[in-house]
Amino acid sequence: MLKRPASPADLPKSVPLFPLTGALLLPFSHRPLNIFEPRYIEMVDAALRGDRLIGLIQPEDTSEESPKGRSPLQSIGCLGRLTHFEESGEGRYFIILEGVTRFRLAHELTVMTPYRQGVIAADGFTNDFTRDFGEDAVDRERFVKMMRDYAEFASIELNWEEIERTGTADLVNFCCMVGPYGAAEKQVLLEAETLEQRAETLIAMTEYEIARGGNGASPLN
Repeated sequence: MLKRPASPADLPKSVPLFPLTGALLLPFSHRPLNIFEPRYIEMVDAALRGDRLIGLIQPEDTSEESPKGRSPLQSIGCLGRLTHFEESGEGRYFIILEGVTRFRLAHELTVMTPYRQGVIAADGFTNDFTRDFGEDAVDRERFVKMMRDYAEFASIELNWEEIERTGTADLVNFCCMVGPYGAAEKQVLLEAETLEQRAETLIAMTEYEIARGGNGASPLN
């Protein structure tokens, strides 16, 4: 299997783009995806033949899960490395993308493939290649308290022993990815400049949701 890119210099200039509303991927985190549309089946096939990299990015118009055509995309997405795939007899894939680095979409390419492709730049996200970068600045105790408060609020069970063994960066990013928030909030979490800022933003979102009683109101509105 091809090695995981270790710096922006290891990345290709262009990658397949997978526009997907509300789907957040962060460095070193893992996102499972069910692939069934023919255009994305072909995208996965091409990734498997090549460097196994796919750019997950949200469309600006979030009324569709994955709009057709060349509808505008957000300027920042996250590059994923295809680390696992299963093929079913129904023309579907189950895949897992491992986050590599965020990227800025420089421009989209005009291509003949049914899936979109774009030129990306990751020079502004060099810290994404270091798994624990920024952990020391995060108030882990406060972050875990937020998790406990939300677990009690939402009546969910968490494996606290596993949480204690999980690094702070992985914990923050995982919670951001599984949080019950909309596309706009997910984009804010993706674009947070530092791990500390991402953690504090998630804490604020969660505290707001608890205070509102979980009625789905967005702190960004």
